[in-house]
Amino acid sequence: MGIRFVLMVNKQGQTRLAQYYEYLNIEERRTLEGEIVRKCLARNEQQCSFVEHRNYKVVYRRYASLFFLVGVDNEENELAILEFIHLLVETMDRHFGNVCELDIMFHLEKAHFMLEEMVMNGCIVETSKASILSPIQLMDKAA
Repeated sequence: MGIRFVLMVNKQGQTRLAQYYEYLNIEERRTLEGEIVRKCLARNEQQCSFVEHRNYKVVYRRYASLFFLVGVDNEENELAILEFIHLLVETMDRHFGNVCELDIMFHLEKAHFMLEEMVMNGCIVETSKASILSPIQLMDKAA
């Protein structure tokens, strides 16, 4: 399948956005998020951005006050996922200006919509920033 989940977490470990592409009940999600977030936030900047946890490979990157964590299958290419994270941040930057935690909190539906335009059923389906943002811009015009 590829991507299993995408998390956006602040420096205190609070989840700001969570999107899962496989079924986990609420308790499993809470446990998984807590374990992964603690593991990733405890690492220093000299360590690589890849962590193995349970049956996932977690690729993460920090941008300002937000950590972007993506859980993938063990066969997935880590560098491609880092590139995906960067594309997601660039797309959000283009729409929000310099994206920050407050943008995600106050426009959660737009952040989810961008992610849904990029990833379908755990597979990356769109990488063009213009194509990702055009439906959002149309919705903004209509509002």
